[in-house]
Amino acid sequence: MHLKRWITGLTLLPFLLYIIFKGGLLFSAFIALIALLGFWEYLRVVFNDSRGAIGNPVVWISYLVVPAVVTAAHHQAPAFIFHLIVLLFLVCAFLSVLFYGRDGLIYESAKKVVIGIVYIPGLLSYLVLIRDGRELDGALWVIFILVVVFAGDIGALYAGTFLGRHKLSPAVSPKKTIEGSLGGLSANVLLGSLYKLVVFPELNWGVCLLFFISLGAMGQMGDLFESGLKRVAGIKDSGGLLPGHGGILDRADAAMFAAPVAYLFKVYIF
Repeated sequence: MHLKRWITGLTLLPFLLYIIFKGGLLFSAFIALIALLGFWEYLRVVFNDSRGAIGNPVVWISYLVVPAVVTAAHHQAPAFIFHLIVLLFLVCAFLSVLFYGRDGLIYESAKKVVIGIVYIPGLLSYLVLIRDGRELDGALWVIFILVVVFAGDIGALYAGTFLGRHKLSPAVSPKKTIEGSLGGLSANVLLGSLYKLVVFPELNWGVCLLFFISLGAMGQMGDLFESGLKRVAGIKDSGGLLPGHGGILDRADAAMFAAPVAYLFKVYIF
C-alpha cells in the first residue's frame, strides 16, 4: 500500500506543479474539477444509507453551484462566494417546502448539500484566491501550503506506523495515534522551515512557526472530519480514483481544511 501511494504521488507531482505554476484559468479549472469530483464523492458518502435521496432536485441544483463558487474565486470575489451559498440555502429551503409531500428526505438532503458546498468548493476556493492569477508569488504560496500539509500527512503516517501506541480519536479513526499526530506536526515544522529558508527568507520566524503548526493542526482536523463522515456511512474510502490513496477527498481533506487558515495568514498576518 505504501509503495502504491508513493508511485501515485510521484506520477501526479509533475502535472500538479505544472498546473500550479501555469495558474490562471488552467489552475481554476483544475480546482473546479477536483471540487466536482470531491463533491460527487461526498454525496456518495453522506447518502450511502439512502441512495434514492441523491436524485432529488436540491442535489442536482447543487452541482451547478460547485463550479460557480470556484469561478467567483477565480475572479477574486470572495464576497460573491458567500452570496452563492446563501442563495443555494434559499433555493434548497424553497424546494424542501415544495417537495416535502413527495419526498420526506428532502430536508435532510438540503442540509447535507449546503454543508457539502461549504466543505468542498467553499474550502478549495481558498487555493484559487491564494494562487491569484499568473503571478509567481501565488504559485509559491500554494506550493508552500502543500509542502507543509503533505509533509504532515507523511510524517503522521510513518510516525504512527512505527511509534504509534496511544489512540488519538478512537471513536472517529481507530488507527490514528497521538504519536502519529506529533510526528505529523514535527514534519510540518521541519519541511515548512526548509521551504521558508529557501523561498521566503524574509518572513518572520515566529509567525512562520505558528503558521506551520496551524496548518498541521487543521490538516489533521480535516483528515479526522472526513474519517468521521466515512465511519458514519460505514465505508473505508471516499472513492478509488487514486491508487493507494483512495478518492479525491481522501487525498485533499487535509489541504482543504488548511487552505482558509493559510489565506488568513497570507492576507492578514504575514
